[in-house]
Amino acid sequence: MKRLLLSHAAIAPTVSVPTQNERGDTVETHIPGEHPLTIYLNKRELVTLMTLGSAPEALVLGYLRNQRLVSSMDEVESIQVDWETNAAAVKTVVPVKRMQERTAHRIVTTGCGQGTLFGGLMDDLDSVSLDPNMKITQLALYSIVEMIRTYPSIYRQAGSVHGCALFEVTTEAASLKMFFEDVGRHNAVDSIAGRMWLDDVEGRDKVFYTTGRLTSEMVIKAAQMGLAVLISRSGVTQMGYQVANRVGITLLGRCTGRHFLLYTGKERFVANALPLASAARESPSRTTLDA
Repeated sequence: MKRLLLSHAAIAPTVSVPTQNERGDTVETHIPGEHPLTIYLNKRELVTLMTLGSAPEALVLGYLRNQRLVSSMDEVESIQVDWETNAAAVKTVVPVKRMQERTAHRIVTTGCGQGTLFGGLMDDLDSVSLDPNMKITQLALYSIVEMIRTYPSIYRQAGSVHGCALFEVTTEAASLKMFFEDVGRHNAVDSIAGRMWLDDVEGRDKVFYTTGRLTSEMVIKAAQMGLAVLISRSGVTQMGYQVANRVGITLLGRCTGRHFLLYTGKERFVANALPLASAARESPSRTTLDA
C-alpha cells in the first residue's frame, strides 16, 4: 500500500492575550485559536472549517470519511495543509465518483462552529453494522467520567472548546486511546475518525465520549465509525435519540460525577456498581459545555 503523504502542519492550539481581572490587574490568559481551513478536494473547493489547527490532517481525513466522500484511507494520496493560505489540498488516487451530485445538498448542523453535513447520509444508516456483543458497565462509565474530569485538557486551560475521546473498556475500568479538542464538537469527532484510520484502529469494541450534546450529526458519525456506545456530559437531542434507536446505539447523557441518564440501547449497559445514597439525590448540573 502506498503511504499517505501528510504535511504535519499542526499549530499551537492556544494563544496568550492580556486581560483585566475584577481587581483591575492585567493578567495573561490563554484562549483557544480559531482558524479557517478550506478543504480542496482534487482542486475543488469543498468546505471551510473553523478549527484550533492542532490536528489538521486528521481533521480533514476524518471529515472526508464521515461525509462518505472516501471509503478507505487507500483512496487518499495526499493531504497538504498550508496555513499561509488557510487551505488543505487533498488529492485522491482516483477521482471521487459523483462528487458534484454528492456535495450539492448541504445541511448546516447545530452547535458551536456550525458543522456541515452533505445530504443523503441518513440513507446510508441502514447499511451500518454494529457489534451486537459490545457492552459497557457502570464501573467503566464512572472510570471514563473521572478520567475526563482530571485530564489536562485545553478546556481546563483556556475554555471555549469541545473535546471527544475514544476509550477501551473492561468490566471495571477504561483506558484512553485518543483525545481531541476543537472549536466545535463536529471537528473533534472528525479528528478522532481521521486518527482511527491513520492508526488502523477499529471502532467496534470502543466507547466514544464527547463534552457536547449528542445530536443526529454526532450519532450518524459515530455509527459510521462503528461505535455502539456514546457518552456525553451534556444531553441528547430528539433527532439524535431517534437515530440512535434506529441504528441500535447506546446513548448515555448528563454524565457528571455518578449521575447519568441511559437514553437508548439499554441492552448494552451492565449495572455493576451499587448506587451511593448521595448519588441517588444528585441532580444533573448544567455546565458551560452544554452547547
